[in-house]
Amino acid sequence: MTNDKEQAHREKIIEQFSQQAVPFTQVPGHHDALQALVELSGVGERDEVLDVACGPGMVACAFARRARLVTGVDITPAMIEQARQRQAEQQLANLTWDIGTAVSLPYPDDSFSLVLTRYSFHHLLDPQGALAEMIRVCRPGGAVMVADVAVPSAKSAAYDRLELIRDPSHTHALTEEEFATLFQRSGLVDCRRSAYGVDIELETQIRASFPKPGDDQVIREMVTADVGVDSLGINARREDGKIVYTVPIAVYVGRKR
Repeated sequence: MTNDKEQAHREKIIEQFSQQAVPFTQVPGHHDALQALVELSGVGERDEVLDVACGPGMVACAFARRARLVTGVDITPAMIEQARQRQAEQQLANLTWDIGTAVSLPYPDDSFSLVLTRYSFHHLLDPQGALAEMIRVCRPGGAVMVADVAVPSAKSAAYDRLELIRDPSHTHALTEEEFATLFQRSGLVDCRRSAYGVDIELETQIRASFPKPGDDQVIREMVTADVGVDSLGINARREDGKIVYTVPIAVYVGRKR
């Protein structure tokens, strides 16, 4: 992986998520399962939490209601601005925000008791490196949690094709096997897995996305054609005259020795 490739990809992420900063929060599915993540993490009032690739701060604000302090870091300044606004609206004082990358976190070793990320790994060129960074900044005995798309391996290529058209900053959604292997080889102990699905209405998702001109129709056709077929692994279906699908999410939590 070259520095040029890294830089080009970072610019693609910033371009996409600067546009998505507001629409992202308007997709109802992105608010799903926040409380489940809080409970699964075991976060408590003494914890100092880092939310990696925090986006508009939905996860960080949810954790701030339980934790002593939460830091959110994201590469996209527009997302951090949205996060600050969300913090102000919810009148939460125990949050700080930084601009930085997931693959080279701007914090010393052993800085946080809980390090987490949600829906970021499928945007990264090096998820293994990002997990290693999360572990580095986690204190011994602390927890590391990752929630992201996990598709069956037989449907991985088709799902990636769809997402790359919808969001050019997408890289690769880990398969169920890849996700499991990532944690098995991480050095974390006491690893636990959970899962849930995020229900998304197709037209709402398209409105919140910024594909190339004309590709919105390609996305519409790909998902509609998959109703009753499920080659994409998202159970596309018709409900009340609308196309709805479910993105499969895996959640892994492990403890640093």
